[in-house]
Amino acid sequence: MSTLIYDLSLPDITSLLQTWNEPAYRAKQIWQGLYRNFWNAPGQFTSLPAALRAKLGEALQFNALTPTTTLQSADGETVKTLFQLHDGRAIEAVLMRYEKRNTLCISTQAGCAMGCVFCATGQMGFKRHLSSGEIVAQVMYYARALQTSEFSKNSEVSNVTNVVVMGMGEPFHNYENTMAAIDRLNDPDGYNFGARRFTISTVGLVPAIRRFAAEKRQVNLAVSLHAADDALRTSMLPVNKSYPVDELLQACRDYAAATGRRVTFEWALVDGVNDTPEQALLLAGKLKGMLCHVNAIPLNPTEGYAGKGTTRERAVKFRDVLTRNGVPCTIRLRRGMDIQAGCGQLASRV
Repeated sequence: MSTLIYDLSLPDITSLLQTWNEPAYRAKQIWQGLYRNFWNAPGQFTSLPAALRAKLGEALQFNALTPTTTLQSADGETVKTLFQLHDGRAIEAVLMRYEKRNTLCISTQAGCAMGCVFCATGQMGFKRHLSSGEIVAQVMYYARALQTSEFSKNSEVSNVTNVVVMGMGEPFHNYENTMAAIDRLNDPDGYNFGARRFTISTVGLVPAIRRFAAEKRQVNLAVSLHAADDALRTSMLPVNKSYPVDELLQACRDYAAATGRRVTFEWALVDGVNDTPEQALLLAGKLKGMLCHVNAIPLNPTEGYAGKGTTRERAVKFRDVLTRNGVPCTIRLRRGMDIQAGCGQLASRV
């Protein structure tokens, strides 16, 4: 396969054009065509000479993702797309539409090596990392699609407003490519997507969290915690054997202290497992004084896990224990249940 154009930075494109004896300003034209006009075929770059368009088509691959299935929830607010990669692997991205924002959930790997028992992607096992360009291409696909009336229906905005790196895969397991993709999308000469509108979710790879903190990025950090004691968390997230709860939370405290940025803790509420007042009280004690917020959401059930999402009543009690003890908590609504919008639920069937 030829090089994917989305894998190239602006300096990379500039260097390539220099080898072709093309003027440097052509690189900026290509860059802005990709990231401002959302062009995804050489023939669309009409600002370039025909000979250069042909050469781009011969040397570079523009089609990173082939959409094979698109599902839309009954309320029209959630759209899930299954993509096929060049090697036949499958990944997913989900668009969640709200009145004044469009949040996109993207993948960083085909499959996942973390093995979280309740996650459809974790049940698949690890297939491979995505390249930075394959990560970027998911955002470009939906940026392009939102320009059509079909995708912008019932929304005041027709662009991607937030990107959550919470789809298939563990972003910090694919650290270099994930950050390269974010940097490319953040480029002010290109897509110019603000760093604070990205959120990266990790199961808690402590060395990567510390690296992330040292880089002092403006990107938001979310940690999939799901349990406050080692025995329960290890039974749900095997990575806890390597990075136990207290070690993970210390890294999060250090991150918040170094960056001044709040940590979001994700908590999938499983009925009768981690939705108890006892777990909430233990969690409140461990998070006391930390700059953080807890996002609690009833589990989106998967075929490979017997646990079920908690009830609204139990979720409210869990939240109330946290808030009474000084830990902010929001109960999030599940989206796209009728289209299996949880990460990996569609790809795992393929």
